[in-house]
Amino acid sequence: MILIQGKGVSSGVVKGKLYFYERPDTTVVKTTVDDLEAEKARLAEAQAKSIAQLEALAEKCREEAGDESAILFETHAMFVEDDDYVECIMETLDDEQCNAEYAVEVAGEQFAQMFAAMDDAYMQARAADIKDVTRRILNNLMGIPEGGIDSDEPVILAADDLAPSETIQMDKSKILGFATQGGSGNSHTAILARTMGIPAVCGMGEALKKDYHGRLAYIDGDEGTVVLDPDELTLTALKQKYAEQQERKALLETMKGQEDVTLDGRKVNLYCNIGSPDDVNAVLANDGQGIGLFRSEFLYLATNDYPTEEDQFQAYKTVAAAMGGKRVIIRTLDIGADKQVDYFQLNKEENPALGMRAIRICLNRPEVFRTQLRALYRASAYGKIAIMFPMITSVWEVKECKRACQSVMKELAAEGIPFNPETEIGIMIETPASVFMARDLAKLVDFFSVGTNDLTQYTLACDRQCNDLGKFFDAHHPAVLRALKMAADAAHEAGIWIGICGELGADIELLPTFLAMGIDELSVSPSSVLPLRAEIRKSIAQTCTLELLEG
Repeated sequence: MILIQGKGVSSGVVKGKLYFYERPDTTVVKTTVDDLEAEKARLAEAQAKSIAQLEALAEKCREEAGDESAILFETHAMFVEDDDYVECIMETLDDEQCNAEYAVEVAGEQFAQMFAAMDDAYMQARAADIKDVTRRILNNLMGIPEGGIDSDEPVILAADDLAPSETIQMDKSKILGFATQGGSGNSHTAILARTMGIPAVCGMGEALKKDYHGRLAYIDGDEGTVVLDPDELTLTALKQKYAEQQERKALLETMKGQEDVTLDGRKVNLYCNIGSPDDVNAVLANDGQGIGLFRSEFLYLATNDYPTEEDQFQAYKTVAAAMGGKRVIIRTLDIGADKQVDYFQLNKEENPALGMRAIRICLNRPEVFRTQLRALYRASAYGKIAIMFPMITSVWEVKECKRACQSVMKELAAEGIPFNPETEIGIMIETPASVFMARDLAKLVDFFSVGTNDLTQYTLACDRQCNDLGKFFDAHHPAVLRALKMAADAAHEAGIWIGICGELGADIELLPTFLAMGIDELSVSPSSVLPLRAEIRKSIAQTCTLELLEG
């Protein structure tokens, strides 16, 4: 038996083959070829495969979100066969006697530049579509699997660690669980696993060997272990735990349709955190009553260039419409720190978590901010959208954000584009500065949402990405809980509501403390909704105390 110990960051037991993620080399190198017809045959095969993939994506979108959402992929499929685009590729092949990859890249760059240079904003936005289509054809030429996983069956995905930009583009239907050599409980791999409701173990170091690729394994997210070739005793224990897990899930199904209210009548809004429109299915499947955090930065991480206003609008609109009038809180982009995007060309920083990130980027790059705000306000006409600004430390930042919102609403009104002028505006409380300024900030906004991951990081001076800090990174620290209480008091004094959207919101041990504070909303991973609802429904708010704040 091989037992690898790590840190469990998402609970559950699952069995499957280990699949080690290999980062593809997407660099295109020009080569001279002797058999040009063979290259053209390779190109035709890649084009056909691309069209089949896009048609499948369009059909999936149509089933899940309606005809309008499928149009983008149908348009991409048509562009693969566009006469001018294909002619450009063929001319390059014939003139240069080169490999198909180089010819496709040349055509993609030429067409993207041509559209970007047009006067019409809609046509300019098509440059991003062309880049996407070109990258898809290139991936098929290079043998890079769609969704990053070359397997016909679901697997336990193993890696050294995974960047947000990698996880967002993976085929989630093929992932049973995660196992990583590095990472932490606050890494985006862990957050994704909890969103998906699958087990994950991180911090296993070099004991998790690439040689184990393809081996059958069990992953136990509760114990933080990966087991290969289990002995009889261990196998029996794992099977029993899996059976108990399935039994718990069946019992929790009875919580669907129930109110999120304590025995003495305290109502708590139980919402979900998501990272993409695809995650809405998990929200609905787990009976989430709204979305308390849509991490919009994942739209930026999933592309090789700034997402256009139209791309963002479609994503926000899809989520808002799917939620059927329930509140959807969309956080403006939170790029920077551990979420780096090459095309933003941010300067290298010694302490990126303290540097140019989140709202600081938006206020320094008003055109990027304006594009996102226009998309958000346009989508507000299709559902109950709220806008939330991250990494706030000062009153002047909120005032600048609100000025930007007013400017965008004025533009849209002048253009005759519908939007909701009563769209709620909120801020994240995730820095000590925002806690100390909470009374002043509360006068400017409609709600607070506490990002406990960053609030813990900044309050305790502990890097949330560092797996070695152990007990020093303590989200239960009295200083963190007192900061929460200060923010809650300031919100309620100003007559606004306050929620928690950090991972701490799903901590059942802290639920009584949150009830005693008067927290109005908890936004958690979809898989945490039903267990939390069960606890809320057997709690008595009036008997809850703040004893954990005493230290």
